[in-house]
Amino acid sequence: MLIYKILRPSEWAEFEAAGRFDGSPHDRRDGFIHLSTREQVADTAARVFGQEPTLVVVAVETETLGETVRWEEAPRRGDVFPHVYGPLPRTSVTAVHHVPGASAVDDVLPA
Repeated sequence: MLIYKILRPSEWAEFEAAGRFDGSPHDRRDGFIHLSTREQVADTAARVFGQEPTLVVVAVETETLGETVRWEEAPRRGDVFPHVYGPLPRTSVTAVHHVPGASAVDDVLPA
C-alpha cells in the first residue's frame, strides 16, 4: 500500500542527500513522521502546507517500513493516519511528485 509524505523542496533535498528522512521539526516534536493516505493527502496539504508555493510529495510503500508504521487516530480530526516511528528510508520511496502548491496535489498525484 502506498502512503504519502508531503515535503518542502529543501526537506526533499536533505532527504535525498542523506538517504533517509528523520522528520520535519513538526514530526520530531510529535515523536513520529506524519504521512497520509491517498484519500487524505490533498486535505493535509491544504491544511498544513497551504501557503507553500511548491511541494514535493513522495509515495512510500508501507511494506518496506515493517513495524515502524502505525495507524493512529488524529486527536482533533478523528481520522486514522499512518505514522512512522523511526527514519523514513529513501529506499521506501517509490515515486516523487513535484507539485506547484497544495491546491494541485490531487491534479498531480495518480488516483
